[in-house]
Amino acid sequence: MSYERTAEPIKMGYIMDFLLPDSYPASMRSDLTDPFDLVFSDGLEQGVIDRPVEILYREVEGLPKGSVKAVIDAYEELVDEGCLLIFGPSITDNADSTKPVIEERFKIPTISVTGSENWLGEWTFSLSMGSMTDEPIFWSDLIAKQGLTEVGVLIEQSLVGESYLQHVRSAFKRTGLRIVAEEWIPQTGQPITEQVRKLHEAKAEALVHLGFGFGVVLLGPALEEVGWDPPRFMGTAFQNAWMNEVVWNAMVGFTGIDQYDATNPVGQEFLDRYDERYGRRPEYCVPVVNRDLAVVLLQAFADARPLTPVGIRDALERVKMVPAASGAPGTRISFGKYHHRGWMGPGYLVARQLDPDGVTARTVDRFGQV
Repeated sequence: MSYERTAEPIKMGYIMDFLLPDSYPASMRSDLTDPFDLVFSDGLEQGVIDRPVEILYREVEGLPKGSVKAVIDAYEELVDEGCLLIFGPSITDNADSTKPVIEERFKIPTISVTGSENWLGEWTFSLSMGSMTDEPIFWSDLIAKQGLTEVGVLIEQSLVGESYLQHVRSAFKRTGLRIVAEEWIPQTGQPITEQVRKLHEAKAEALVHLGFGFGVVLLGPALEEVGWDPPRFMGTAFQNAWMNEVVWNAMVGFTGIDQYDATNPVGQEFLDRYDERYGRRPEYCVPVVNRDLAVVLLQAFADARPLTPVGIRDALERVKMVPAASGAPGTRISFGKYHHRGWMGPGYLVARQLDPDGVTARTVDRFGQV
């Protein structure tokens, strides 16, 4: 091929800010990057972009099990290797702590799935897999629909847990729900029988978990010891159920907040294409969420003038009303000059439950539906 027809790839960084367990299935690991590869390769073939996109992947142990330093070090490595945009970190404790360094030192457009609104800024964009402000309103709606009024809350000792709690108190009060007990639990899988016992003794009718999700790994044995099986609710930590069998089993029986909705035609069309390319049809949140990220980034790469961090940041702000594969039908993605959070409308979150068979997850409700 001639000199004039070749160009270096667009380099994009991808930070996974927790180490996936060894038991994490290889096929699901590929779901992290295959949606990007599919969207970007289709974009190149169709002439949307005129050069390939190279993804530089880093997997590090940030909070809650590791450190923010590991995340910042990985971020710096990706900048030094020439990345024009970075996806991640994703966990609120890491994202909020990395944001000041991005603004002061790196000045690279960065997109995250964190639910924290504090993440949003000049260089920081969000396609949030949930929201610490939105989810409490959704929970209060779900709980009230079941005719329950007395709620016990388990809060992980983290920024995620604390952020949720502020909004839970106000959302529940507006709906007429009463928090009868609040108990703090570790971020990691430690015994929590005493905390569960206190919620039970307070005569809570429902249990709500606030946090990243590892804190409820031993909830099952605690409930069994106390002799209690209440309706239980959690946020988008529910989406971590796919990580391994231990986490899945801990979340069986929960109504959680998810972003996979089998009735979304955009998502189903994408999974048809995914199946055609990879011979698999993974019907859970990660492939459709990462498809939405990839579509947004493809548009920004194509529209960047010039193809620099500043050009990509400005192009992201011109992304408007893109149909989303994740969430309920009709969900759209839009950014703007002072709007760096992408999914629009309450339908980007749905309520789902895991069945004990270890295979089935089903949509049980959508926000605002009677």
